[in-house]
Amino acid sequence: MNPPSLVRAFPAPTNAPAAHKRNIIAVASGKGGVGKTWFSITLAHAMAKAGKKALLFDGDLGLANVDVQLGVTPERDLASVIAGEATLAQAATRYEGGFDIIAGRSGSGSLATLPASRLMVLRTELQLLSQDYDWVVLDLGAGIERTVRLLTGQSRACLVITTDEPTSITDAYAYIKVTAMERLADGIQIVVNMVANQREGERVYGTLLRACREFLKLEPPLAGIIRRDDHVKDSIRRQVSLLTRYPGSEAASDVEAILHRLDQGL
Repeated sequence: MNPPSLVRAFPAPTNAPAAHKRNIIAVASGKGGVGKTWFSITLAHAMAKAGKKALLFDGDLGLANVDVQLGVTPERDLASVIAGEATLAQAATRYEGGFDIIAGRSGSGSLATLPASRLMVLRTELQLLSQDYDWVVLDLGAGIERTVRLLTGQSRACLVITTDEPTSITDAYAYIKVTAMERLADGIQIVVNMVANQREGERVYGTLLRACREFLKLEPPLAGIIRRDDHVKDSIRRQVSLLTRYPGSEAASDVEAILHRLDQGL
């Protein structure tokens, strides 16, 4: 079974007026430890390699780790924006892979407990900044907390990451349920990560799909399957993007295949 087309979830950027241009891709998960941040980094890097102007926004408020995984120490980060010391645009830092990042600040509880009104302002600022990019990848925090739900709103699509672990599948279902009930994303897509092969990924997706069909009357499509690859752990340990250190690895190819299907409209 080939994954369905991503054209509806990821339409090519157009020259539509800024107010109507929606190009933010939210990446979420029901629980931690499923490779959400790694996938967000690799997706943004793949976009840059494909010639797109991409921004990676670390929206994991309070537990941010994009900067840690990439081994960078930005002069300004999201905490600087919240404190009024910088704008989002000023906090954007160019990574050597050719894409920009707006880092969070790990352990900053003040970010995780922002009032809803301030989160809405932050979301609006991000939407305005997104007009300067072809794509914005929004790395959300794990779970279904208020901050995660509010940042999901107005995204063009929401990629939910799961693995073959039963708790991961259950938590992914919970996230889809809440997101769908609150109508926070137009298109929920499933990414199955860290599986042995395509067949195993299809089995995991089928389990989640059956639950969504039976209890939610939804059929979120499969965005892609990423094989388990030891190169991922090594690149994270060395604090470098997988597409920089191991561009020909299986996991890198799987992420790039998602963008390839986007470009080809398959």
